[in-house]
Amino acid sequence: MRRGRKRFLTKAGLLILGAGLVFAGATLLWIALTPTPDLSAFADRKVTQSTKIYDRTGETILYDLNTDLRRKVIPLGDIAPAVRNATIAIEDAEFYQHIGIRPLAIVRAVFANLTPGGLGYAQGGSTITQQVVKNAILTREKSVSRKIREWVLAVKLEQRYSKDEILEFYLNETPYGGAFYGVEEAMSAFFGKSAKDATLSEAAYLAALPQAPTYYSPYGNNREALETRKNLVLARMLELGFIDESAYDRAQSETVVFRPQQDVSIIAPHFVFFIRQYLEEKYGPDVVVRGYKVITTLDVELQRKAEEIVNRYALQNVERFDAENAALVALDPTTGQILVMVGSRNYFDPDIDGNYNAALASRQPGSAFKPFVYATALAKGFTRDTLVFDVPTQFSTICRPDEIERKKDPCYAPENYDNAFRGPVTFQNALAQSINIPAVKVLYLAGITEAIRLAESMGITSLADAERYGLTLVLGGGEVRLLDMVSAYGTFATEGIRNPATGILRIEDGVGTVLEEFSPKPSHVLAETVARDISYMLSDNEARTPAFGAASPLYFPGYEVAAKTGTTNDSRDAWIVGYTPSVTVGAWAGNNDNSPMVKQVAGFIVAPLWNEFMREALVRFPKGYFGEPTPTPQDLPPVLRGQVTTSEDGTGVHDILHWIDTDNPRGPLLANPADDPQYPYWEYGVQHWLSRFLPTTSSSQ
Repeated sequence: MRRGRKRFLTKAGLLILGAGLVFAGATLLWIALTPTPDLSAFADRKVTQSTKIYDRTGETILYDLNTDLRRKVIPLGDIAPAVRNATIAIEDAEFYQHIGIRPLAIVRAVFANLTPGGLGYAQGGSTITQQVVKNAILTREKSVSRKIREWVLAVKLEQRYSKDEILEFYLNETPYGGAFYGVEEAMSAFFGKSAKDATLSEAAYLAALPQAPTYYSPYGNNREALETRKNLVLARMLELGFIDESAYDRAQSETVVFRPQQDVSIIAPHFVFFIRQYLEEKYGPDVVVRGYKVITTLDVELQRKAEEIVNRYALQNVERFDAENAALVALDPTTGQILVMVGSRNYFDPDIDGNYNAALASRQPGSAFKPFVYATALAKGFTRDTLVFDVPTQFSTICRPDEIERKKDPCYAPENYDNAFRGPVTFQNALAQSINIPAVKVLYLAGITEAIRLAESMGITSLADAERYGLTLVLGGGEVRLLDMVSAYGTFATEGIRNPATGILRIEDGVGTVLEEFSPKPSHVLAETVARDISYMLSDNEARTPAFGAASPLYFPGYEVAAKTGTTNDSRDAWIVGYTPSVTVGAWAGNNDNSPMVKQVAGFIVAPLWNEFMREALVRFPKGYFGEPTPTPQDLPPVLRGQVTTSEDGTGVHDILHWIDTDNPRGPLLANPADDPQYPYWEYGVQHWLSRFLPTTSSSQ
């Protein structure tokens, strides 16, 4: 039995070995018969195939990615050794040792891609030689056959050309961002000098770019990421012995100044480079010369109007509020399609870093975050008429309840924008008038984790765990992007249906084949009744009149428009986001360097800008209505119906924690409400306010 099994294993082993030899022989034959690419013919490759980005009509060209494409070929000897070494250090440390491929790296990549969670032949292992093949000869198709062909051609290339010739070609052909191909043009554009004069730090910046030229662009929003990758390049050079400790330290401390970005023929530049980054991430850095036709969602007429409005008001705000910049985003909430994106008052103004896209920047939203918290509370069972007390309150359980004047860490006793206190207020009036203390209480009632979860489901993806923010979250303690805020507010506009933001309608390749096309991806993330209630609360002009006035920039006679402002406590950011059922518009004002403005509420700083654009948008889109809000059932506890009541035990008036179970607000009363850690703090605030400001109580209006 054992002898038979041994014979079987021997035969099986011989068959496997034979199959392996056959495969190896076929592979060698394939390599032998595959034509060797001619590097001398590469220089003119695909230059005439220019990718163009269009507006939503497909007729207006926003930008020709190949416009002014610049490539200057120079010999390797005219490229500073620091540039060569930095590139090798970050891209292919074994460049001068391998045969064009690194077999062990290939095995690791294949194993990673075939294991659960693998990326389907997207893993790395690419040498500089493979990148030459991939960028100059092959398509970006992700398939086994294409990858094998890449390996074969890389080996053939190494057989015909020297290492220095291959490196020279790579450094002359690699895209470094914008229209710049090769290190000579990149050095000239970024630093105003030749590649032979590059400093070590400049070389590290150059080597950092090819992995994702638009993402790492020194003119974009990811300068910190560029710095991190530049430092990684230097660290790898030190590790590999290309530089010593003293050179490393000098390069780390060197201050490098990038030249201002040059003006080019372009429409909606912030939006264009938002789209370009998407294209590069999906189709590769060489998308510039792919000959694609990219039809976007942008409405050119609205974009031009938005740019004019943003520029005019931002210049006024410089004088009035020390706010030198502004941004605006508009989208169709029923589809998620981005109609307008203005990232600054002037993309080409170097004095304000105009190419920085404030629409994609992470900033604190102030009270503009409150609707997500109120929506979480409504979904939990609270009502628009629920009463909480707007009174001085200490929320930190590390401090004593009577320490209501202690506002800094470890204590937390927030103030209202007008330093006034209104006593009992409904959720509706508190949100409409943007009163802070009730909002903090609503967040506690709703739950921090639950509020973050809802915001994320609606499109806010930048918030971390609840412990990072605590109760400050409702007043804008977390950083968000304007684009995400506008998209998330769109979920209220569509009665709880989430449509992810998108800038692409269709992408065609050079022969007209559709590579991707817009397809709606709606998801129901919020109850229709809750979305309607929030829209009603944010569009109730009578409710917000005490704070904003009857004829504020938030009010549009004859139209239902919901809106919410937000101003950070340090006056660094002013926000407003508003919507109708057919258009959502958000605007931001502030300074790109995060310096504070003159202290003022957002209604004065950014709302007039938003109002003028919204009036333009209202006449272009169908007039819509939000629907009726949810009636408050009359069998609920009085505190959920907007009534102040006196306790039957004779202890007087209490805040909401005395009357309801926060986990089940419509259920039975808690036997011991004082067990809640916030109970003594809220109760002290109420009793203190009653004793000082309101000797007798009456029902809230």
